[in-house]
Amino acid sequence: MISFSLTGKTALVTGANRGIGKAIAKALGDAGAHVICAGVSSPEATVAEMPSAEGVQVDLSNPSALTPLFGEKQIDILVNNAGIIRRDDTVDFSEKDWDDVMDINLKAVFLNSQAFARAALSAGRKGKIINTASLLSFQGGIRVPSYTASKHGVAGLTKLMANEWASKGVNVNAIAPGYIATDNTTALREDASRNAEILSRIPAGRWGEAEDIAGAAVFLAAPASDYIHGAILNVDGGWLAR
Repeated sequence: MISFSLTGKTALVTGANRGIGKAIAKALGDAGAHVICAGVSSPEATVAEMPSAEGVQVDLSNPSALTPLFGEKQIDILVNNAGIIRRDDTVDFSEKDWDDVMDINLKAVFLNSQAFARAALSAGRKGKIINTASLLSFQGGIRVPSYTASKHGVAGLTKLMANEWASKGVNVNAIAPGYIATDNTTALREDASRNAEILSRIPAGRWGEAEDIAGAAVFLAAPASDYIHGAILNVDGGWLAR
C-alpha cells in the first residue's frame, strides 16, 4: 500500500518562518510529522498554526549553527530550504555578496546534511533529505552569480550524497521551484517588463505559490518515494519544458 503518512516522524525545516519553508513545514505537519521550524526570525507564527511543532530561532548565516541539533534530537526528515539571493551586475558583484549567499545556500546544506547522515547512519535508521534547488540549477540567470553557483552546487551535492547514502537507507533528493511569489522574487514581480517576460514563458500562465511546492515535499519525505534517489523534481509550471 502506497503511503504518504509521516506519522511518528520528526522533520527539521530551515527557513520555515515564511514563504516556501512555511508552506512545506505546514504540509509535513498536516501529513503527521512533528516539525522543528528553524528560522533567522522567530518561527513561532508558523508553529502556532501546526498540530505538533516547535520553533528554533538561529543565525542561519552561520553554516554550522544547526549542527548540534542533530546530536540532540532524532530527526527523520531534513528539509534544507533556507536561502538568500543578492543581485548586481557580475562585474560589480562583491565578495561579501558572494560569500553570504554561498554560506547559507550551499555550505549550510552540506553541513546540515552531513550532520543528519552521521546521526542516521550511526543509529542504523533511515532518513530523508530534501534540498531546495532552483531553475538556476539548470540555467544561468542574470545578475545573480552567487545564487546561480550555489544552486548548481545544490544539484550536484544532491546527486553525490544520493550516490553515497542510497544503499544505506538515506534518500537525498531536491525540489527545483520555478518562479514562486515569495520575498526573493519581489524585485522581479515589481519590474513590469521582466514580470511580463516571465509570465509569457510559463505554460501554466501564472506565478507559483509557496503551497505549490508543499505537495512535492510531502511526497519526497514519505514512504511513497522510497525508491527515488538523486532526483531534482521541477515544480515550475512547465518552465523548463518550454
